[in-house]
Amino acid sequence: MKLKVLLPTDFSDNSWSAIVYALKLYKNIPCTFYLLHSYELKIAPMSSLSNTLLEHIKEGAVKEINEFRKQMVDANINPDFDFQTIISSKNLNHAIETTVSDYLIDIVVMGTKGATGAKKVLFGSNTVNVIQHMRFCPVLVVPEEYDFIEPEQIAFPTDYNRFYDNKEIKPLRDLTVLYNSIIRILHINQKEKLNEIQEYNMTMLNVFLKQYNHSFHWMPKYTKKSETINDFIDELDINILVMVNYKHSIIYNLIHEPVIKNISFHPIIPFLVIPV
Repeated sequence: MKLKVLLPTDFSDNSWSAIVYALKLYKNIPCTFYLLHSYELKIAPMSSLSNTLLEHIKEGAVKEINEFRKQMVDANINPDFDFQTIISSKNLNHAIETTVSDYLIDIVVMGTKGATGAKKVLFGSNTVNVIQHMRFCPVLVVPEEYDFIEPEQIAFPTDYNRFYDNKEIKPLRDLTVLYNSIIRILHINQKEKLNEIQEYNMTMLNVFLKQYNHSFHWMPKYTKKSETINDFIDELDINILVMVNYKHSIIYNLIHEPVIKNISFHPIIPFLVIPV
């Protein structure tokens, strides 16, 4: 069975970089890539220009998406790759959710412009919205102009307060087997020892990952957890960051932070978000 990968695009260099990353990441397995472009024209319903403008925009989008598909085919290195195109007039979130449901998508891969010049923005607003609302499949966020590196090291931060079931761990394991990666499980040390629930969850996580190369790591808490994670990424040469997005998790708190523009965390490596 082929892996089904959804690639939202606005035809920017940024989205093309994410597409190239996905093609390289999954180069060794059969895949169907769905290239999705979403446009939403907000215009008065009674306007005589509505249909004309919509047709003009749609024609332009079809032309551009076919050009992107041609580039993907030209760059293809796997004969077991298939390429499909989808044009939607819905807003981006709705278009992605509908496509994921209709085509039974396994993973969404999308680009983000990441940090601004001031390096204060977590992700672009579209990316944050997709992560916040996605409940059906993982989302892999690729930083702008990120060059593909085989993911030898994968970081998985956790506070051990949640019991991860097999379904939640599966995307992490699936990613690991692509390149026989090492999973580095990171716990930010807020207390001297784990409580009974945390101990149990840590033990079960170890059981679920027993067939995969993994190790456990503890780091002291800095002023911000995001700074601790970034240091961990640098110290261990992490290639992909993986988090489960549940209420009160690290990633949940980051993307729901009301002053998100002041958070120091920004994507310096590809970032897989697993929904629950």
